[in-house]
Amino acid sequence: MGCDGGTIPKRHELVKGPKKVEKVDKNAELAAKWKYCALSQERLKRPIVACELGRLYNKDTIIEYLLDKTAERPNTEVVVHIRGIKDVKELHLTDNPAWEGEKRNIKGDCYEDMNCTMFICPVVGLEMNGKHKFYYLRTCGCVFSDRALKEVKTEICHKCGDPFKEDDLVVLNGSKEDVEKLQKDLEERRSKAKSAKKSKKSKDAKAPKADDVKASSGPSGETSKATKTPAEPATGSKRSIQEMTDKSEIYKSLFTSHSTAKRTKDQLSNWVTHTPYHF
Repeated sequence: MGCDGGTIPKRHELVKGPKKVEKVDKNAELAAKWKYCALSQERLKRPIVACELGRLYNKDTIIEYLLDKTAERPNTEVVVHIRGIKDVKELHLTDNPAWEGEKRNIKGDCYEDMNCTMFICPVVGLEMNGKHKFYYLRTCGCVFSDRALKEVKTEICHKCGDPFKEDDLVVLNGSKEDVEKLQKDLEERRSKAKSAKKSKKSKDAKAPKADDVKASSGPSGETSKATKTPAEPATGSKRSIQEMTDKSEIYKSLFTSHSTAKRTKDQLSNWVTHTPYHF
């Protein structure tokens, strides 16, 4: 069973201590968030979208997820808050002129600057590599660094000129505290939208329909008040059969086919051609 032949085991060979926890390089982990899709872990490529919590995704990956949510994926917990394509915003990013792509160092014999990324801030030129805080505008999707927003304070987008408010700023790949704040704001917006939708439905249900308004409106377009006439007594509302008969006879007498319009034999003449109304 071992330990024979004069072998003297050492303590670390007999007593096994707890395994050392592998430490993840925080800089590498942070840089990966700006280079890879949060759902598929594939390299980011246009079109790129961001959610309400500031995570970056490939748009094609989000569409595939929305079409088939039952498929097995490794990181589905990062997209549980995405209910539809309206819950993400396509980003308008600014290319980095110093970025030469991955094909330049395909053999691995060249120095590759890990801080050099595909996109930069269009105002101050900072690279989106995780070392600087970046925001995107919920209104237009343009992306700027925190330094640009502080140095050039304005309520108009630096890139497209659309107006925005401070509430429209969403931090990209923020800290744990930033994500918790964004999650809270997201729940508040959804609850307000839900209550507003319910109140609108109740108002629509109480409002009169268009057909009813047209029926009650007069020729001038104003709604006329319905006036109720008191009901006549039962004796006065009933007409006698004789009165109805007299009126019908008067109406029938207007036509030539009625018996009163026909002439007798004495009134008829022996003319071959004659006018039937001539007497």
